[in-house]
Amino acid sequence: MSSERRCHARPSLASFAALIAVSSSAGAGAAGPRGWPPDVETIRYHCSSDDSAQPALFFAPDLPGPLPLLVALHTWSGDHLQTLQVPFADWALERGWVFIAPEFRGPNRRPEAAGSELVVQDILDAVAEARRRAHVDPRRIYLIGLSGGGYTALLMAGRHHELWAGVSAWVPIADLRAWYRECRALGSDHADDIVASCGGPPGASAAADREYRLRSPLTWLDPGDDVPLDINAGIHDGHSPGGVPVCHALRAFNAVAREPDRVSEDEIAHFVERRTVPSHLSRPLDDPDYGDRPPLFRRTSGSARVTLFDGGHEIVYEAGLRWLERQRKPE
Repeated sequence: MSSERRCHARPSLASFAALIAVSSSAGAGAAGPRGWPPDVETIRYHCSSDDSAQPALFFAPDLPGPLPLLVALHTWSGDHLQTLQVPFADWALERGWVFIAPEFRGPNRRPEAAGSELVVQDILDAVAEARRRAHVDPRRIYLIGLSGGGYTALLMAGRHHELWAGVSAWVPIADLRAWYRECRALGSDHADDIVASCGGPPGASAAADREYRLRSPLTWLDPGDDVPLDINAGIHDGHSPGGVPVCHALRAFNAVAREPDRVSEDEIAHFVERRTVPSHLSRPLDDPDYGDRPPLFRRTSGSARVTLFDGGHEIVYEAGLRWLERQRKPE
């Protein structure tokens, strides 16, 4: 997470495939924090888990409802002001959607953050706040995140699948215990973040192991969940500090997929080690939403799909947002 593509107001969404980075803009005022569209305002909302007032960025168009709601989640080391989320806000402004980007306890380097019970309730309360301030369509409440935001999106898909019309998770972490080992092997400081959040390394104590389990999306994802789930990873991800190996995306898909649709462990190892699609899985794929990061492998099972695209630790905004736009909860 060492570089960032700066986002400007009203960019062309098709041009974005940004590398994930620590990116927090400074100087938030009453509305339009630096780097954000002026129509986006800073708010505080009540979080029921500890009666605190937590910050978020919010926008609601002056349109008759009911309107779609887009909930955007910051990355592992980011916060609600992170400008990598600006394309999400631009999408909402351009299409007349309600938008909220909650803080959910900020960077994941302390017990209160990183998938804690506070985080889960903060996001639920952010949705409730958006619905209080605007006429939101309950059939079109969407969740999107990348990297650490993809991790939290997977967690929320598992823990509260009944809420979302669609969840799009990009380059996500699915298993904190496994990612700790991978970060240590690559010399990534995120290993220290995980220890600080969970109370020790894996195996240090029963209490720490419980935190690893409860904060990992794989604990909560289930084939019985009917939430439309879009999981994406760049096939070259996970080979340098700050990245996430594609095994996390594939195993998250396996957790919700029917058994015949799952990707085998041998196939997962091939994807990770060789950064190519096994020959017996290679199929022509055409999805213009991915632009210059074309899909190389895709598997669907029920309402879930996983896509490995030609890229690294990044998001293709157009692909994630267009997929969400097509999702509706049943009447």
